[in-house]
Amino acid sequence: MLDRNLRPEVFLLGFAAAKEGDEPGAVELEPPTVRYQPDDFAQVKARAASAEANAGPRDNVYHLHPGDHDRFEKQHWYELMCRATSETLCALNEERQENRCSFCSTPVSLQGYLVTVVLQLAGDCYDGYYVLPKQSHTRPGNLPHAAVLEFLHDCTRALREADTADNDQPMLDRDYNELLRSAGRRLMLGVSPGSTHGLYDACNGVAALRHEGDEGIGTLLVSRRLHPAVVPVLTLETPVTLRDHRSVRKLLELSEGHTALISDASHIFGLGQPVSENDSQYEPLVTVHFTNHYSWEVSHAGHVLMRVVSNTPRLPQGKVAAENFARVAALVFPTLNHDSIDYLWDLAKSATSQPTGTILVISAGAAHEAQRLSRQSFRVVPRIMTPSVLRLVTNIDGAVLIEPNGMCYAIGSILDGLATEKGDSSRGSRFNSALRYVNSSQYPVLAVVVSEDGWIDLLPSVNG
Repeated sequence: MLDRNLRPEVFLLGFAAAKEGDEPGAVELEPPTVRYQPDDFAQVKARAASAEANAGPRDNVYHLHPGDHDRFEKQHWYELMCRATSETLCALNEERQENRCSFCSTPVSLQGYLVTVVLQLAGDCYDGYYVLPKQSHTRPGNLPHAAVLEFLHDCTRALREADTADNDQPMLDRDYNELLRSAGRRLMLGVSPGSTHGLYDACNGVAALRHEGDEGIGTLLVSRRLHPAVVPVLTLETPVTLRDHRSVRKLLELSEGHTALISDASHIFGLGQPVSENDSQYEPLVTVHFTNHYSWEVSHAGHVLMRVVSNTPRLPQGKVAAENFARVAALVFPTLNHDSIDYLWDLAKSATSQPTGTILVISAGAAHEAQRLSRQSFRVVPRIMTPSVLRLVTNIDGAVLIEPNGMCYAIGSILDGLATEKGDSSRGSRFNSALRYVNSSQYPVLAVVVSEDGWIDLLPSVNG
């Protein structure tokens, strides 16, 4: 998933159409083990009705078809119920001092109930990501919000199709990476000055091309034409459409330093530079930076919103947090003391500084595994690994095998393991080989995987 620390929880909430909130069966929850009780939502209908009564007169809307008015009123009521449910969940979380962010799908009428899907995320993690200004319910402020909107959209569609006959396909059957790509498109639509839907795919098309054998590295500023926060450097007489990937890729060679291509997400107008932050016209603009072949990232006001590698969006991944590493290491190796975990953390930090990617495998059976993998690794005379030595030995491909006490037994190890459903074809061989190894290991093991694109994963042999 995008971030394990988001700790998502999903449940269904149904309101009986023909029952008042205090009647038995008026509210149903699935699964029954969810942390809430039906009584917690007994006043949702009353809250929605009160909001409707206090909203005042609405603008008259004239409909050509007699049924359109009923559909309009029904949709309005659904939106009020959704808002009332969200407000109720917010009040419950505040009352219980639970830092959770709650999101509700558009309710669907199903078997006499108005059913909504509720997704809850860890508030401290979700709120820790930078948010674009001027966001709205339908215009996401960052990638997690866009992914939430895509997931809830799929849930609404699945509920609507739940009663269809001969439906043998899973209700939520969209591939995880495809959902992420749709979330990326939704986010890029939100940063576009116009209503174009093609910015995400255009960036992927440009990143996939090479110019005279070189990777596409350069910068694109996304702004409306003649934006006061942009100083023109060179203006094209005829703007180039972003759909012309080869021309855009060639023009990208002109960008350098603060000078970037200027685009309104539909056309390239030329070259320009953002004004200084001290300038009265200054305004943070969305920037697309093409970093490597098949790789690009989008940022705003110095904050990276999304990284895209091989057409798959990722969150900006920083260094592994010390607290998270300590928590996972304690789960995998419960007998380790704090000093030992701190030492392993120093080694893990050293591994994450390797720019070409690497794998650090901390295994209770490192000695036996080094012997077993002797034909596909370089065994070393056992020695305590240090951060400085680790930086040296990770310059070659393969994993470094150490015990939880820091003793190293092999470097450059090619890991093996059985195929697993948890694999991700978009993540490359390093991540997937480590995942197969960890899932197949007979010993407690924690793998620190640093991908070449900067993505960092902790893969424990237990559910951390």
